[in-house]
Amino acid sequence: MSSAVALARQRGAGPSSPSRLRSAFARFDELEADRVLEESLAVRSIERTVDEVLLPAVEALAAERDGDAISPEYGFAWRWASGWLAAARRVAPAAVRDDAVMLFDASATCDLDALHAQALELALRRRGLRTLTLAVGLDPSRLARALHVLQPGAVVLIGRGAPLDALARLVFAARRAGADKVAVFDFRAALPETGGSTVERLGDRALAARERLVAHLDGERPAPAAGTGDEPDERRGELRAVAS
Repeated sequence: MSSAVALARQRGAGPSSPSRLRSAFARFDELEADRVLEESLAVRSIERTVDEVLLPAVEALAAERDGDAISPEYGFAWRWASGWLAAARRVAPAAVRDDAVMLFDASATCDLDALHAQALELALRRRGLRTLTLAVGLDPSRLARALHVLQPGAVVLIGRGAPLDALARLVFAARRAGADKVAVFDFRAALPETGGSTVERLGDRALAARERLVAHLDGERPAPAAGTGDEPDERRGELRAVAS
C-alpha cells in the first residue's frame, strides 16, 4: 500500500479512485486510465478494483447521460472498460472446480449491464468456476451441445433486452438438460418485479452475486440479496410457468 501511495504522490495524483478514473475517461486518456487501475491493483484484488473503481467510474459517466443519448466520454469509457475486463478474463486462472455457471446475456453494446455481466463472469472464473456466457437471442434448440458440455449447476439471466418468451425457452432448455437440477438466478433485475417465483435475485454487484452462487453450488442457503429480499414477482412467476 505504501508503494502505491508513494507512486501516486510521485505522479502528482491522489490514490486510485472512481473520480480519478472518470477524469481520465473524460479526457480520453487511455494511459492515465491504465495507471489508475494499475495503482488500484497494488492495494486491491482484481475483483475489488472492478467493483470499487472501474464500474463506479463508468456508472458516474452514465448518470450524466441526457436521456438515451450516449456521450463520446461514456462511449469511450464503456469500450475501454469492456476491453479491460475481457483481457482480465483471458488471463484468469484455470478452473479448479467441477461446478459451472451459464450466463444468458440480453444486454446490448454500451449497456451498463453488459459490463456487469463481464464483471460477474470474471469474478466466477477467479473463484475457480467454469463459465460460459451466451446471447439470449440464440436458438434454444441448438443449446443441447453447450449444455451437455458445460452441465451448469446454475443459470444466470442478465440484461433487459430480451422478451419473456425468449428467456422462458432458454430456461426450459437448461432445466431439461439438467433434469430440473439447474437453479435459475436473476442478476441486476433482468426480470421486472411484479409476482411470485423461485427465480432468485442475485442483487446488483458481481462480488455479492458470486458469493450467493457459490453458496448455492456448495449446497448452502444463500442470504437474500441486499436491497431485494425475496419479494414476489409476477413476471418471474410467468417465466417459471412457461419454462416448466
